[in-house]
Amino acid sequence: MKIGFLGIVLVFLTTVVYVTWHLWRLTPGGWALKLAVACFFILWMVSAFVSMGLRKSASIPTINALYEIGHPWMIAYLYLLIAFLLADIGTLIRLIPKAWLTGNGATMAGLFGTIAIVLIAGGIHYKHKYREELTIQTEKPLQRPLTVVLASDLHLGYSNRKAELARWVELINAENPDLVLFGGDIVDIQLRPLVEGHFEEEFARIKAPIYTILGNHEYIGHEPEAEQFFADAGITLLRDSVARFEGLTLIGRDDRSNRDRKALAALTPDTQDFTILLDHQPYHLEEAEQAGIDFQFSGHTHRGQVWPLNWLTDAMYEKSWGHHQRGSTRYYVSSGLGIWGPKIRIGTRSEYLVLHIDQAL
Repeated sequence: MKIGFLGIVLVFLTTVVYVTWHLWRLTPGGWALKLAVACFFILWMVSAFVSMGLRKSASIPTINALYEIGHPWMIAYLYLLIAFLLADIGTLIRLIPKAWLTGNGATMAGLFGTIAIVLIAGGIHYKHKYREELTIQTEKPLQRPLTVVLASDLHLGYSNRKAELARWVELINAENPDLVLFGGDIVDIQLRPLVEGHFEEEFARIKAPIYTILGNHEYIGHEPEAEQFFADAGITLLRDSVARFEGLTLIGRDDRSNRDRKALAALTPDTQDFTILLDHQPYHLEEAEQAGIDFQFSGHTHRGQVWPLNWLTDAMYEKSWGHHQRGSTRYYVSSGLGIWGPKIRIGTRSEYLVLHIDQAL
């Protein structure tokens, strides 16, 4: 049975009330201090949602600031919810004294301190971009050995801004790639900060041909605008289409947000080339195997972004992150170079893939 949007909102608000009530109980002292803590938690939440609601009307610096302030709330709320649920279970089975959760400054300090350390560590961890390397030797004809840099889920905009993209461009150029492939969600919902900030200037610094596909966020943000931005940035968009590059056949599937996208079998040409498939969301991996694809690159999952949500994505997908193989088809599902929402990684990583394709001896 589907819960529906209103049901999800109701469940979310119920959990917010639950966390706020626990914060009220836990805060020592009189009602004034309790009210201050509860109001801070609610206002912090409001700042996160206001930042999203004002994306089209407020100034970009204002939204940037609200993003930086408000979005970490999402993870703080998640860990407070987990902590209070576990604490309630602990008190129910008498492993934890009830006094620990009522007007207890030591518990409150320990809880807030732990979450603050986790958020700070997760923010530092996000700044580090992991370089994943993979070499594939093929018996199919190549004009020469090729180095391809692949990345997904840049989510450029109010969170990941132009200076961050400039750093990523340096990482890409340092690989001296022959080709750069992006696996969708270059845009984080809205094109406005990319267009007004002239992000296309940074993409123009990449010293290799660039191809991309649409992700679900390009659809959320209105895909015709994304198409125009990619054209201005010198990025070739593969939208249920095929391109050739020095002995490679590149197949770009439209995102599954488009229910009328073509079947992979209809897109796959009869060729002796080494084939690379870009498909943003890694559903139905068997289709690439059945179509005889040599290598599929996907993203979308972020591998949950923060623990324990990676447990959820691991259960949802055949492969939610990393190397995979079905028959002779190789796969890489990326956890993403960028991030959605808070710039924090806990138990997951931000990464790009360096793929070497060479002739088998």
